[in-house]
Amino acid sequence: MNVIKIKDRQELDRRVPMMPWYVEKFINYKLPDLSPSSLLEYVRDYETFMGWLIAEGLSSAEKVKDVQLIELERLHMDSIDTFRMFLATNPNHSNTRTTITRKLSSLRSLFHYLSQIAEDDEFYPLLKRNVMAKVSIKRTHKPKDTAAKLEGKLLQEEEIHEFLAYIHADYEKDVAENKQALYSYQLNRTRDSCIISLILHSGLRVSEIVNLNTDDIDVKKKLAYVYRKGKNDDTFKTPVYFRQEAVDDLTAYLQMRDSHYKAPKREKALFLAIANGKKEGSRMTKRAIQEMVIKYAKRFGKPYLSVHKLRHSFATDYYLRNDIYMTQEQLGHASPETTQIYAHLTDKTMAEAIDRIKQASEAAN
Repeated sequence: MNVIKIKDRQELDRRVPMMPWYVEKFINYKLPDLSPSSLLEYVRDYETFMGWLIAEGLSSAEKVKDVQLIELERLHMDSIDTFRMFLATNPNHSNTRTTITRKLSSLRSLFHYLSQIAEDDEFYPLLKRNVMAKVSIKRTHKPKDTAAKLEGKLLQEEEIHEFLAYIHADYEKDVAENKQALYSYQLNRTRDSCIISLILHSGLRVSEIVNLNTDDIDVKKKLAYVYRKGKNDDTFKTPVYFRQEAVDDLTAYLQMRDSHYKAPKREKALFLAIANGKKEGSRMTKRAIQEMVIKYAKRFGKPYLSVHKLRHSFATDYYLRNDIYMTQEQLGHASPETTQIYAHLTDKTMAEAIDRIKQASEAAN
């Protein structure tokens, strides 16, 4: 059971009826091919766009659901340029270039479907004129550019061990005067160390960590069985290797999970938390894990660290010891092109390592 996918499907089912009929038709068309999580992002993008059309007077509708097809046909390129500017400058939306590109791509997918695939009763396209076909969308995910943005923001070599050691012990000294923080740390230290150790020694995504159940972990074989991103088959889990360094943390957590978090027998989630006002543990949320990582990262002096950057840290280290295809398989990338960012990152890492060896050798002589 993919917990995040189930929640996203429920949210998708809630939101779609509030969209225009032709958006609902598009979502149903895409449902067999895309995950509920991806389609939910589409719907959110369409809500933003159609809400903007209404606010700008480009649609006479009062609600998003009532935006008409003819109003999409009458849009000019100037309108799309203005919407792009709105996304880039609106203080209520922290849109990066990547986010803006994704939102425009979502629109282009909808407009393409309405103008090229969907038909009315007379076999004519639902959308007679497609303004989005004229929109140039520059891809922003070049491996070299992504590597440049990550440079200096990852844990490298001994820093991985230093960060884990900090969570195991040194964090307690930093929060000794804060009773609330100290209590939370002492309560969750073993669990938190286990989660971060598992990410840093396997490269699992936060969604994969959240979805893990107790029977998805094989400590002896050092395997975690996960639902991989982009795969719609909920009957198959992919085995993902984790390093020996994660075994002790996993063993320690598994030994105390049931009693410490008062886990009911029906709760299969691996990582638990006891919510305020509750007596029994339940599955940790994605947000809780993200906030937990940021909490330790800030105290460690690396405030830019996140769950995803921990995954990148593992991947860079793993790539140094293996090749691009093994790294691609370990991370669950659909294409080796995505994995190429680690080639650019490790070029610099290896150069720095060679320099350190050379300096040490010169100092010894």
